[in-house]
Amino acid sequence: MTATPRVLTGHGTENDFVVLPDPDGSVWPGDRLDAAMVRRLCDRRGGLGGDGVLRLVRSEHVPDAAAVLGADLQACEWFMDHRNADGSFAEMCGNGIRLFLHALVAEGLLDRSACADGVLVGTRGGPRRVGAAADGGYWVDMGPAREFGRGTAQLDGRTFDGLAVSMGNPHLAALTDVDVDTLDLTAAPSFDEELFPDGVNVELVNVLEPGEHVRLRVFERGVGETRSCGTGACAAAYAALAVEGRREGTVIVDVPGGRLSVQVGPRTTVLTGPAVLVSAGSLCREWLGD
Repeated sequence: MTATPRVLTGHGTENDFVVLPDPDGSVWPGDRLDAAMVRRLCDRRGGLGGDGVLRLVRSEHVPDAAAVLGADLQACEWFMDHRNADGSFAEMCGNGIRLFLHALVAEGLLDRSACADGVLVGTRGGPRRVGAAADGGYWVDMGPAREFGRGTAQLDGRTFDGLAVSMGNPHLAALTDVDVDTLDLTAAPSFDEELFPDGVNVELVNVLEPGEHVRLRVFERGVGETRSCGTGACAAAYAALAVEGRREGTVIVDVPGGRLSVQVGPRTTVLTGPAVLVSAGSLCREWLGD
């Protein structure tokens, strides 16, 4: 391992990440990037700060890539090795994967002009196609939204009914008339653990224009409240359409960190939004303890 590993920071609608370039898997081999290291990197006082870590690495250097990608392994040159801020592995992140592609382009590992039709990227939620949009942002084929029941979350002294939606990771999208800006999301909501045995991301959603425009706040499992959540935006858009009796359409989703667009179709869901790199540098030997 190099004594001073390169590191980037960036965000997608202020859902922020520490990005670790490691194309050949030599910078963070084995368990070097363990849960404790992830927590240190994401610490907003003692580290760089972030909602998670994204390692830029080729799929062939990720031990569990074959198991999660199966027959698509060879088609996915790159793998988004994504960890939540608490060190746990994450299946998928719509904001993170846009930043992942943007970082690959910025690092000279991919040509942006070759990304217009999309590049297949491996994730622990399966392969995802992500591409460069004409406006400078990025789009992601998030796969189909899969409804798997209804549940409730208890938060801020209230009970919220919601739709259980899988976007490769579990969500409870709760449409509510309570102004989401008034809610206290500093404590984790309680939820039905039988319906969500692996935890759940909870979206509190205000409908601004039925089936067209929503505003949300989200409490992400393993992280806490974040400024944005791409998969959560998709789940919220799906729920906003479903309550209108619709299974397809385009919904504008406002999050605390900006605006996203979600196109829901019968076979897949496409998320579009910005990705921004904030800084680039290296981790110091003093901090690493090497």
